[in-house]
Amino acid sequence: MPNGYHEPWKDPFLNPPSFEKTKSYARLKELATQAPDLSRAGFLTQERIASLFSQGANLLLLYGFERVNQEILGELQALADERRVVEQMHALYAGRPINFIEGYESECRAVLHPALRDVFQLGLVSDVSAKVLVEAELQKLRTFFETLPSQFETILFIGIGGSQLGPHALAEALVPYHLPNRSVRYVANVDPDDIHEALKGLDCKKTLVAVISKSGTTLETSTNEAWARAYFEKAGLNPREHFVAVTAPKTPMDDPTKYRAIFHMFDFVGGRFSSTSVVGGILISFLAGVNCFFELLDGANQMDRLSITGDMRDNLPLLLALLGVWNRNFLKYPTTAIIPYSRFLHRFPAHLQQCDMESNGKGINRMGERVPYSTGPIIWGEPGTNAQHSFFQLLHQGTDVVPVEFIGFKEASCKKDFLFQETYSQEKLLCNMFAQAIALATGKMHENPNKSFLGNRPSTIILGTKLDPRTLGSLLSLYEHKVVFQGFLWGINSFDQEGVQLGKVLADELLQIKKYRRERKEESHLSPVGRRLFDLLDDFSAAQGIVPRTKPSGEK
Repeated sequence: MPNGYHEPWKDPFLNPPSFEKTKSYARLKELATQAPDLSRAGFLTQERIASLFSQGANLLLLYGFERVNQEILGELQALADERRVVEQMHALYAGRPINFIEGYESECRAVLHPALRDVFQLGLVSDVSAKVLVEAELQKLRTFFETLPSQFETILFIGIGGSQLGPHALAEALVPYHLPNRSVRYVANVDPDDIHEALKGLDCKKTLVAVISKSGTTLETSTNEAWARAYFEKAGLNPREHFVAVTAPKTPMDDPTKYRAIFHMFDFVGGRFSSTSVVGGILISFLAGVNCFFELLDGANQMDRLSITGDMRDNLPLLLALLGVWNRNFLKYPTTAIIPYSRFLHRFPAHLQQCDMESNGKGINRMGERVPYSTGPIIWGEPGTNAQHSFFQLLHQGTDVVPVEFIGFKEASCKKDFLFQETYSQEKLLCNMFAQAIALATGKMHENPNKSFLGNRPSTIILGTKLDPRTLGSLLSLYEHKVVFQGFLWGINSFDQEGVQLGKVLADELLQIKKYRRERKEESHLSPVGRRLFDLLDDFSAAQGIVPRTKPSGEK
């Protein structure tokens, strides 16, 4: 299919009015000027909390702490309807080209990460060819681990961005389900200290190395793989017996002479949406078993099914997306903090940072026009209760209002607890989370201004019974679809990442300067700013007596 082309008939992307020209957008702007004040005496009642919740796919979503009322919620639903976002989600599931900018060169391809978990004839995704490819890789994954020798006790996981953040977050969330004598070390950054620490003391004979790169040419990953191969060779081992690859078909890494096994990623899944592919599958299956990974897929599929329902009260991802748009575009809050009250989700905010900001950090719409409204918020966060003792001071009394999405569970993952002062630790954890939501909303006035809290600061609470594989899958899918729905609402393309490429191109040019200097070649045609930066660094190092200054070729 040519770049920039898509089927125009009944196109849910082109027919709706643009975001800022919908009737509901104008009405929501009016309503924002009189949005409910959460801190008003008597406003936050038991009845309000009990009436503003939705549930499904192992999760309970409480939004009584948001600055909304029934009229606002009705207009948010109207906004979703006017923008035809559920129809757009149906188009995504059908395998229609989603990744496009109309009239301009673009990837123009399907986006089918839900097919990764709609496996073995579940029937949600109608693109049969994609499902056949996915199911073949999952069967390959199961067979690989059923026949993997028991000598392997550690996995060295080499990848960056979407090839590392999501799998790392999921693997950490599933620590209580890890098999005995299984461990993992991660290498992402091209920083030499990163891989040096990962290789230190590594028993290579007992180590499986997974190298993840969709293109097969990612600079950081290729560099770290070469270093790891040299390390294994120095230990007298054949890297092919220890290394496995996850890459797209026909890339430089798709070479069976170099790897014990090769698993494939596909064009219809972007890196940050690939955690439920073999990218995450190879890590989770090694650490916790293939069945654990399949349970995670099942949980994700349960949430996927909710994402195509029209009523936002039954569609948790759409509801969360609309609440986010209300805060971002109408109440003008520029950031969102995601605070999981679970130590096993400590890497989850980092994954969501990429999933959200790489997807919706866009300033043009699908027609290639600059948008006149805000799009993706800044996403950040850390686990509670640790966060309460660091940046929650700003959340409560700072000059910027930061909406919060709390994530918590009734039960601890480790099945252990301790009774102290007549309450258990998990009860203390939940009480802290609930208390923060109440305090942010209601505030507290005091005659001493230093002890006053204005309140009226919104939050949403996402609850589960326990952080098990299925609930984790549902939570992952909830946020993936939240991001996609917000992109649909704003009319932007959430599925490319051109902003990642510019720095890569410039870094390659600067690397040429280092090569030319090492080989004493003429470099005057290379970046003058880059050359001057290296000169300053060399001069500084020489002045410190660390590195002698080496003048580039041709410099007098």
